[in-house]
Amino acid sequence: MKIYDYKGRKNISGNRIREARLKKRLSQADFAARLQIAGITMERDSVSRIEIGTRFVADYELMIIAEILDVTVDWLLSEGRE
Repeated sequence: MKIYDYKGRKNISGNRIREARLKKRLSQADFAARLQIAGITMERDSVSRIEIGTRFVADYELMIIAEILDVTVDWLLSEGRE
């Protein structure tokens, strides 16, 4: 599978994920643990790579991430254009 870059990043949701995670006062390790409880196998370093844009985020992961962070998938994908 070829994973493309968008403006040098593997995802456009990383900044928003970090913003929402910090707003909920979750560490990367705590967030990864919640993802694992929800059925997404992810470690703290994967959360870090998502947030800095070096890891691809699958659509099913994005749905669970949005649910855990109490935001919408649309908001995660909006890149701060509100």
